Amino acid sequence: MVVSDLSVQYGGVVANDHVGFTMDGAKITGLIGANGAGKSTLVNAISGAERRTQGTITMGGRRIDRLPAYRRARLGLARTFQNARLYEGLTVSETLALAREDDLSRSLVADMVGWPTTARRESRIRAEADALARTLGLEAWLDRLVSELSTGTRRVVELACVVSRRPSVILLDEPAAGLAQREVEGLGDLIRRIVRDTNAATLLVEHDLPFVMAASSQVIAMGQGRIIATGDPESVRRDPEVVASYLGTDERAVLRSGAGG
Repeated sequence: MVVSDLSVQYGGVVANDHVGFTMDGAKITGLIGANGAGKSTLVNAISGAERRTQGTITMGGRRIDRLPAYRRARLGLARTFQNARLYEGLTVSETLALAREDDLSRSLVADMVGWPTTARRESRIRAEADALARTLGLEAWLDRLVSELSTGTRRVVELACVVSRRPSVILLDEPAAGLAQREVEGLGDLIRRIVRDTNAATLLVEHDLPFVMAASSQVIAMGQGRIIATGDPESVRRDPEVVASYLGTDERAVLRSGAGG
């Protein structure tokens, strides 16, 4: 995915200011910045939830910035949210089967009368969903309602829904928010595995600096709507402007974060 000269403006407020970067397949790009830096606006603009003021977004060589969000999703763009958006009244198995449901041309009449082809298709989708759950360690929760799950398990279910769509680009909006440290460590391993298995170009937006630095192959730092540094995690972590805008004026704050390993 390539983002070029992207700006988002609300009246006189510039939320994203000529932002540009490239994300490659099977790699994680970390996106960091203080509150108000423009990270969420950028994710929303890429996914189609916000309208850009100028600039272009291409995915696999195809321009997508003029497409509505649902068409971007059909082309392979998937995202998560800070609060997992799942149906509380469905079981994990039902949730994953619903996410896997991607044949938009199926016949409503066939569903209503229960033709054998439809029944076989539904059985195949459920089997694929359950197999994915086992792969991601969710087999023990297959028959549990989403409303009964812990925050950490809900995150894994949401990631499983993303994987089920077979995406080529994944946007992860603060997946570690609200998780205990033990859950965060396990989540990092899971995300790296998902990216490797799907070969998806992945944007990881996070406030947990050690988490994003450990998971990412490149890091983008934003401040006041613009990119202030891009590079490998170590060089971005030590960039003076990043230290000043993201962690304050004292580099010891960066070191205390544990990002230096």
